[in-house]
Amino acid sequence: MRVFITGGTGLIGPAVVAELLGNGHTVLALARSDASAQAASAAGAEPIRGGLADLDVLRAGAAQADGVIHLAFANDFSSPEALATAVAEESAALATLGEALVGSDRPFVACSGTPAVPGRASTEADSTPVEGPVGGRGRAVTGVLGLASRGVRSSAVRLPRTVHNEGTGGFAGVLTGIARQSGVSGYPGDGTQRWPAVHALDAAVLFRLALEQAQAGTVWHAVGDEGDQVRDIAAVIGRRLGLPVESVPVETYGPLGVIFAADQPSSSTHTRQALGWEPKHPSLLEDLENIQP
Repeated sequence: MRVFITGGTGLIGPAVVAELLGNGHTVLALARSDASAQAASAAGAEPIRGGLADLDVLRAGAAQADGVIHLAFANDFSSPEALATAVAEESAALATLGEALVGSDRPFVACSGTPAVPGRASTEADSTPVEGPVGGRGRAVTGVLGLASRGVRSSAVRLPRTVHNEGTGGFAGVLTGIARQSGVSGYPGDGTQRWPAVHALDAAVLFRLALEQAQAGTVWHAVGDEGDQVRDIAAVIGRRLGLPVESVPVETYGPLGVIFAADQPSSSTHTRQALGWEPKHPSLLEDLENIQP
């Protein structure tokens, strides 16, 4: 299958590209810079120059492909306005890609986030979150899933709060970065809230399986660890960096503060049973041991 992928050179993108190529697919990768294009070529993909805002490029990429995987996001959490801009850009990109695939029965795999459900681990049967600071992303993905009624084999892989590899990535990576800057390995509240996680290499396998097997309109959870307490995550970060570990104000995390403070464990039981997906790489707490002082 010839697969058009956005975000192919980000944290998870190279793992997805390698997983696709290793299983007989070819890859056309969106590349917004010369450096990204060179990285895509070096990985074995064919680069197509452009970013998420280049809607004509997205249409052209989808037209050349047998399937599409969307991973790209601006990841600008510096202010509510910057985040809103990133969400709007992604929403327009998803709508454009979806329209290009209508009536083709080709697969379209989008990424989303695992929802938070009070009092229990969320499951694939729970609704995609459409409210809050990143609710716009959920609304856009809900639109992608709705394309199932218009001849698109659309599906969504929900990623947990931390997608990690070699001790970096996701919410845990944000904690590490703030710890380096502030001199304190902090956590919001009492730190008992739980965050799910997955290794990037395991998530990559699930994106491939969804591309190959997922039925139209289905949702899957790329969850390796159902939920580690944030204070345990901060404790490993603090030990690796030689920093004190303590609670810090929620405001430390800007527009993500409300999300960081929430208890949000998540299950992947259905995904494992239905698609035969089984995480094999290190857990988050194990992987954080790779943090360099």
